[in-house]
Amino acid sequence: MRRLFLALLPIVTLLSGCTSTDYDLVSTASIPPKFQDKDPQDFGARTPYNHNIHGIDVSKWQGEIDWVKVKESGVSFAFIKATEGKDRVDARFNEYWQRARAAGLPYAPYHFYYFCSTADQQADWFIANVPKSAVYLPPVIDVEWNGESKTCRYRPSPLTVQSEMKRFMDRLEQHYGKRPIIYTSVDFHRDNLVGQFNDYHFWVRSVAKHPTEIYPQRRWAFWQYTSTGVIPGIDGDADINVFAGSPKNWKNWVAAVSKAREQVEN
Repeated sequence: MRRLFLALLPIVTLLSGCTSTDYDLVSTASIPPKFQDKDPQDFGARTPYNHNIHGIDVSKWQGEIDWVKVKESGVSFAFIKATEGKDRVDARFNEYWQRARAAGLPYAPYHFYYFCSTADQQADWFIANVPKSAVYLPPVIDVEWNGESKTCRYRPSPLTVQSEMKRFMDRLEQHYGKRPIIYTSVDFHRDNLVGQFNDYHFWVRSVAKHPTEIYPQRRWAFWQYTSTGVIPGIDGDADINVFAGSPKNWKNWVAAVSKAREQVEN
């Protein structure tokens, strides 16, 4: 475990020098978007277009994807839905991650968490369906309230949420050798995560304002800024995200998580 900790240390500390002002460029005038957007928002001076590293998140609803065209368009990474709850696998997961890998695009699987199943049940399901080769970048736990669910609308207390998340993430970190990334939405974060899990990377949804306006004091690594993006190689609307750091930060981080994976596999 000490070898694993040392391998993961660069991942935890890599963005520690970044703040909500450090990684936004000072000059913001007339910055063109990297990708088109069917419903573009005005983020003011702190536009996501400042950021060099853009990526997508996808599930079966995207249908056929031309992964080579996606990569050639300038996409730098892909978060791919893998599992949901204790008994669902995304129908396109195995196809997507293998084709992303073949195209040379860094990828990571994500799990949609259901609070009607235990952390261990969901960790067992994820591990059973996601091979280590499908976890190039760290795995993601997607935590948000799902008020439209027909099977699980349970909203536990913040302490229960936090303990369940920690158990699930500990299981995945032990198995894959990478500390999971936390994806969350505004209301879920407000209700459960303020001041919590500060030693984890966060991927936050914020499609109308800069994350610092609605996630106060939260250092984030990834920002999902639109769900109506246009990505060559994908038909229909696409979610687009940016990485907080510079291209050099990105290169170093990807190298660090790759080394962590090698430690576990060896």
